[in-house]
Amino acid sequence: MKLSIKEKDDEKPKKEVKEEIKKETVKKAVLVLPDKEKSTKAKPWEAKARKTEVVEEKVKEAPKMEAIAAKKTRKEGEYGAKDIQVLKGLEPVRLRPGMYIGSTGLDGLHHLIWECLDNSIDESMAGYAKEIGITLLPNNRVSVSDDGRGIPVEKHPDTGKSTLETVLTTLHAGGKFGGDAYKVSGGLHGVGVSVVCALSTFMEAEIHRDGGIYKQEYFRGVPKGAVKKTGESKKTGTIMTFDADPKIFAEIKWDPKKILSHLRHQAYLTKGVRVTFRDEREKNKESTCPSR
Repeated sequence: MKLSIKEKDDEKPKKEVKEEIKKETVKKAVLVLPDKEKSTKAKPWEAKARKTEVVEEKVKEAPKMEAIAAKKTRKEGEYGAKDIQVLKGLEPVRLRPGMYIGSTGLDGLHHLIWECLDNSIDESMAGYAKEIGITLLPNNRVSVSDDGRGIPVEKHPDTGKSTLETVLTTLHAGGKFGGDAYKVSGGLHGVGVSVVCALSTFMEAEIHRDGGIYKQEYFRGVPKGAVKKTGESKKTGTIMTFDADPKIFAEIKWDPKKILSHLRHQAYLTKGVRVTFRDEREKNKESTCPSR
């Protein structure tokens, strides 16, 4: 007779062995869990679910980094309301003079005379000015005069300032945009005498009007004081005297031939006016440009 001797471990059923293997795998899974979850008895399917949650949290970190990079890109190329500048008064003229007089070279320098001259020509075209004078004074100072009606000096209804100050310190301020002051205007195609005021270290406006003489001085477009009545006069007209700003113009050199050529053209095109050019830098030098 054969005897089969089995150990106690062999007597255990196969089901029990499988359950022990499962318990060991569960214990290993529990060791992977965070400290907070060690105290709880996690079931195998719960442990697997928690493992997937950990993986999902790592995936969420990538969009956060992309969002930060996107914000940096927007800041570098950002264009909004704060990037729009609003310049006041005559600031744009001094900031970008070439936009108003063409250049800051000799052509732009002489354009300052043309702007003052245009106002006088317009007075002649309106039938009020018969005499216009351009004078080159010592130290590169220029004077442009006419015997027209003279720029008004009374208080302007919109600005609350003198009309003279409004005209010389405000862009696009003048009597050529409407009304009955000027039926025809050649100076309307220019940028205005306010640009000359802005680009000068010294400008004096002398007005003969309403039986008086009125004066006001400016420095780079800013009035140095209020309009003052300095005397009596039976005449009418405007005299503009200015010094071009050396910070704007690298070279301040007036060309008499260039000025005379321009004056002859204007005198020929404007009926009934006499234009006189004087160069007081040299003695006894005067030229007259009669109209046709």
